[in-house]
Amino acid sequence: MEKLENQIIQFSEFIWGTPLLILLLGGGFFFMIYSKLTPFRYIFHGIDILRGKYDDPNEAGQINHFQALSTALAATVGMGNISGVAVAITAGGPGAIFWMWVSAILGVSTKFFTGTLAVMFRGKDDQGEVQGGPMYIITEGLGRKWKPMAVFFAVAAMFAVFPVFQSNQLTQVFRDVVLQPNGIKTGFSTDLITGIIIALTMSVVIFGGIKRIGKVTASVVPLMVLLYILIVFYIIFSHPDQLWNAIVLIFTDAFEAQAVLGGAIGIIIITGIKRAAFSNEAGIGTAPLAHGAAKTNEPVREGLVAMLGPIIDTLIVCTMTALAILVTGVWETSDADGITLTALAFNKAIPTYGPYLLILCVIFFALSTLFAFPYYGNKCSSYLFGTKSKNIYNTVSVLSAIVAAVVSIDAVIAFIDSAYALMAFPNMIAAITLAPHVKRATVDYFKRLKEGKMEN
Repeated sequence: MEKLENQIIQFSEFIWGTPLLILLLGGGFFFMIYSKLTPFRYIFHGIDILRGKYDDPNEAGQINHFQALSTALAATVGMGNISGVAVAITAGGPGAIFWMWVSAILGVSTKFFTGTLAVMFRGKDDQGEVQGGPMYIITEGLGRKWKPMAVFFAVAAMFAVFPVFQSNQLTQVFRDVVLQPNGIKTGFSTDLITGIIIALTMSVVIFGGIKRIGKVTASVVPLMVLLYILIVFYIIFSHPDQLWNAIVLIFTDAFEAQAVLGGAIGIIIITGIKRAAFSNEAGIGTAPLAHGAAKTNEPVREGLVAMLGPIIDTLIVCTMTALAILVTGVWETSDADGITLTALAFNKAIPTYGPYLLILCVIFFALSTLFAFPYYGNKCSSYLFGTKSKNIYNTVSVLSAIVAAVVSIDAVIAFIDSAYALMAFPNMIAAITLAPHVKRATVDYFKRLKEGKMEN
């Protein structure tokens, strides 16, 4: 097992090289310039769409704009925001947060393009139901001759959305915060039991399909984000003398290393981009799987909704977690990693009760992702093997949660990073190639909006 874990870690380090960074950051910069900052100029219009101002239940799709974004956020606003940020600070220092911000800002434009394409180039499954996602974007937008690339994406995505990180970190926080402090002996058996409980909880929701997932996430996501932000705001502003220092540290640490790309600065950048990709997935390709299910005949509207994801996920929630860790100073006084480091910050700011408040947030965050990820996976399995494969995939996904509960966090992170990297190549290549379609649709959409010629 240890040899396999090391091989996964080595592959992750290899695949996250310069070509992928250029593709994600360069692609995001291209989208931002090519769109003439459209996503940023129409943020408030995107919020109006999200509020349901333009919803039409008779349009194609399975869920409304709010449910689509909630499902996408359920998959992104999760453990990456709590323990992923802690991993970033541990591996790359506070400066990694700056590069997460850069990735997120560029990711706003990337999400606008991929979200628009998800609706623009929808296909149908073997039951004749409208579906969206990068594999359909590739085959419907670029043509059938590109299908091998679509298949490559779908295979990588099936593994990428195994809920292994969520299960692993739920198990870790339960072990480190609840069991061990109360003198309960922990080990393989307790981790396994925790993994089984997580798997059973997943099963209750995911076998109900996207409509049940959409309803659950639409209810849970806003509540969990609000609860977490309120708690973290308390932690941050209970250390007012450290807040400014923490903000300055993020900027200075991002550039102070005196090494060329590939040295210390290179590690900081790669760490930041990796964790941002895991957090908001801009350019990776999972969110279009949710946005492609939105009830709309206006692709640009879903792009405007999709672009809000990195703002909520990385620029707001991840920043809050980073500041909580930095102002409390726990990152300097402990060798803890992942969720345990965040728990230490909560405990220092809110003694005794802090870790239990974190557990409450973790349960919300992790479970929401546990519900959304299998939906992504069975869309990919349905594309490859037909809709009859959904329950088989869901079963495998549930079992992966059990396995992840008993392996190391380093192996789990490397596994997800590797799969995300493999997804990014076909997703970004397709999005960049099809960008002119999005630009034409955007010009037409806002022209009709300005002239009052919208149907709804």
